[in-house]
Amino acid sequence: MDQAILDGDPPVSVVLRRSARARRLSLRVSRLDGRVTLSLPPRASERAAMAFLREKESWIRDNLEQLPEGRVASIGSTVPFLGQQVSVVTGTGRAARLDGDRLLVPSAANMVGPRIEAFFKLQAKTYLRAASDKYAKALSTDYGRLTIRDTRSRWGSCTSDGNLMYSWRLVMAPIAVLDYVAAHEVAHRLEMNHSDRFWAHVARVCPNYATHRDWLRTDGQVLHAWKFKA
Repeated sequence: MDQAILDGDPPVSVVLRRSARARRLSLRVSRLDGRVTLSLPPRASERAAMAFLREKESWIRDNLEQLPEGRVASIGSTVPFLGQQVSVVTGTGRAARLDGDRLLVPSAANMVGPRIEAFFKLQAKTYLRAASDKYAKALSTDYGRLTIRDTRSRWGSCTSDGNLMYSWRLVMAPIAVLDYVAAHEVAHRLEMNHSDRFWAHVARVCPNYATHRDWLRTDGQVLHAWKFKA
């Protein structure tokens, strides 16, 4: 994997990725982290790549400007939790805890963000395990391990041997959205695809799944804009 720099104000770093399956030059700007990727056929020259980037510069910069601004979790800010805004205020002890619409966080230097993240991860695992258990029972199936990660490309996954993985950032989304992702992944225990049969299973236990799926498509990127570490 190589990298190119598109000069300008500011300069834009572009990942150059050669792919045996690529038939033409194609650009992608990640809505999650702003990464710009140019896919190239194996024999495409870097000169052609740079010419293509200069031709598409306005498109690249327009897409980057539309990304949500980075948001830093700190004392005095408000952060989303289960779709509701909670105020981050100074607390005591060693861990963050919720008190109504306030998130109490010990204010030790450089630890506010990490403590909020730790709180979110714990809550995400609790809520997602409960939702996964609920849908496993409703769909008469089971699952293996459940892990929480900070994934950038997907909100959840289900392996062929039944292990579930979720993004802990789902705990910032409305609880119905978190619930839908659990229904989606558990349904893969019955169909490891996105066929009509798969969506029928999802619809059976989560009738409004399309609304929640659309929320992730339109608003999910905001969850990735939050930063919890310096």
